[in-house]
Amino acid sequence: MKEIEDKQTLQGKTAVITGGSSGVGLATAEAFCKAGCKVVLAARGEEGLAMSVDRCVTLGGQALAVPTDVSDYVQVQQLVSHALAFGGKIDYWINNAGVMASGKFEEIPIEVAHQVVKTNLFGYLNGAHAVLPIFKQQGYGVLINNVSIGGYMPAPYSAVYSATKFGIKGMMECLQGELSGEADIHICNLYPQIQRSTGNTHSAKYSGLDFKVPPFAADPKDTAAQLLSLAIHPKKDKFPDFSSWALKSLHGIFPQILVNTASAGMRLMMKLKQGEPTDGNVLKPSEYPHRIYGETALPVPSRKTKITFGIALIVGLSLLLFNKR
Repeated sequence: MKEIEDKQTLQGKTAVITGGSSGVGLATAEAFCKAGCKVVLAARGEEGLAMSVDRCVTLGGQALAVPTDVSDYVQVQQLVSHALAFGGKIDYWINNAGVMASGKFEEIPIEVAHQVVKTNLFGYLNGAHAVLPIFKQQGYGVLINNVSIGGYMPAPYSAVYSATKFGIKGMMECLQGELSGEADIHICNLYPQIQRSTGNTHSAKYSGLDFKVPPFAADPKDTAAQLLSLAIHPKKDKFPDFSSWALKSLHGIFPQILVNTASAGMRLMMKLKQGEPTDGNVLKPSEYPHRIYGETALPVPSRKTKITFGIALIVGLSLLLFNKR
């Protein structure tokens, strides 16, 4: 019943999705296509985009690939033009493209650090700056930002990535205030936890780790469903699952303990494993695999196991805080 309602809501509407060649972006493209939406997919790699469009067409959707580096404002403007020519309007814009570099801050090459800022922070800025005038001309539109829980708490040994996510959160909260007088224009922020996607596979690594996705990571299709939900029912801020809400809440209660513990764990893993440094997809388009899911370190646990683990984590940290006091 809900799928029928979604199709009626999104039928014939146009959504632009950045980072649409793999991971959460590809899952989001599939979700919007299934809901009856035309999708315009943007990413730097033409091969990955072509595969994404083929998947959308197989699902019965209409899709257009526009190779775009979101850190380049001229290319983002061209993306807007292609989207308008394809759909006649832009109903939804999903800022999703992002890159990550992990390792000791001073050991990450400065050109890699700069590009993380350009892709993540400038990419979301460029998207908002290019599409909001279109929304104002139309009188409606929804800008959806896949921010990450990193907008509330820092990722260990990923200082520059964390800076971009905190920056996106601040920028979008300010824009929400600017647009508070526009009843039919919305800016929505989603704060999911780490994803079981190809994002980690493609990321830059200078930590000495051949790091795979932890088994308790979120399903990218679940995150895509939340992005779709925000298109239908806009909301300023949303935590898509219990884990993301719990992490945000725990960091708010005892930030130092959480950050120091995560950093200590990362340091331990960096001593135990050795991996070759790689700039991943920061300076160049993502390579194989162009798919939704990445490789996990261990088998993925059941939903019941995840909930049990989450409750145990909250109880344990609460006892730790009580004992400290």
